[in-house]
Amino acid sequence: METCMISNKVSSFSYYHTRTISARINLQKIQVTKLSIPKLPNRTLVAELNNLNDYTLKNNSIVPSQNSKEVVKLHLIMEIISDRIEMHKNIGIQRDSWNKLLLSSINMMTLSASTMVGLAAVASAGAEASFIALKVSSTILYMASTGLLLFMNKVQPSQLAEEQRNAVRFFKQLQEEFRTKIALENFDENDVNEAMEKVLALDKAYPLPLLGSMIEKFPENVKPAKWWPEMKKRNRKHQKENEGKSNGWNLRLEEEMKKIVMVMRNKDMKNNLKLSEKVLKLNKILAFCGPLLTGFAAFGSVFLGSVNASWPMMFGIIFGALASVVNTIEHGGQVGMVFEFYRTATGFFQLMEDTIELNMNEEDYLKRENGELFEIKVALKLGRRVSELRQLSFEDDDDDNVCEEFASKLF
Repeated sequence: METCMISNKVSSFSYYHTRTISARINLQKIQVTKLSIPKLPNRTLVAELNNLNDYTLKNNSIVPSQNSKEVVKLHLIMEIISDRIEMHKNIGIQRDSWNKLLLSSINMMTLSASTMVGLAAVASAGAEASFIALKVSSTILYMASTGLLLFMNKVQPSQLAEEQRNAVRFFKQLQEEFRTKIALENFDENDVNEAMEKVLALDKAYPLPLLGSMIEKFPENVKPAKWWPEMKKRNRKHQKENEGKSNGWNLRLEEEMKKIVMVMRNKDMKNNLKLSEKVLKLNKILAFCGPLLTGFAAFGSVFLGSVNASWPMMFGIIFGALASVVNTIEHGGQVGMVFEFYRTATGFFQLMEDTIELNMNEEDYLKRENGELFEIKVALKLGRRVSELRQLSFEDDDDDNVCEEFASKLF
């Protein structure tokens, strides 16, 4: 009985003690909790937040403070390049339309004049008015065709359109190059100056006006197209230390590049120059024969009915038909465009040769482009895998002048 009473007292005491401790803890929590009134930020806090934002932006490479001027300059140059791309694109479309419209118009005029000469020749003696009308009309059409052909052969619209297409392509390459530099923050003031030189070199290589600065369409000596400025050695940024002192270059890669340059010079460039010379000769012959034939046809239509002979009618019909064939081959086949294509392809190999030699002549490996990346770039530009490029460089090692395979698989 006493044990039960003692047990009840102990349990009631522990219960009371637990309630007391719990109440004190709750009271302490209530007392500790205080209402906090927000304070307005002072100047010191605003300054710290600004410093934190600048630090975050700098680490996230959004606004590189040390290259801010260069970033603005490169963006300005890219805006100019975008405008150039649009200009060359629009003018290229216009000049391609010139080629189609002028060709169709000249052929229609020439064939119409030939038809009129035939109708005038078979006209009866009593239809003098009809004979004179057909004769004069055919003469006017032949003379107009001759004048338009002289202009068309002088400017070569198909070649002009190809020049503008090339300009658009090279300006887009330049734009992507600058975007990559901005994304990687791998540029300085020298890159900005080099960018301006590249833009000006492209403006000089592919002019917009027809008169004065137009590229010579029938040069005496065919030379590769050049749309890049003179390459000069400049101080490059040192690469990361973990890339090694060789910067990806070794003796095997240097020998490989030397062999590639030799193959491009002896095979690709020579082949494209020969093809461009052949196409240029064909274009000269066609450009000379077209106006000559329409001129003979006009001469025949003038003397139609003046002499008792059939040669004026033969001149007017046959030479007119031949002129239409020649014009279709020259401008319908876009012989001028083909010549510009081979000339630009030769310039492509010349640019690759200059780029490789610029890196090879630099004694300091750290100032060269990274060797592994450079090998990949050369291989892709030639339309090859890296393994195929290495295989080509080790073919015919005994005689460097003998190589049956071309360096490029694109042209």
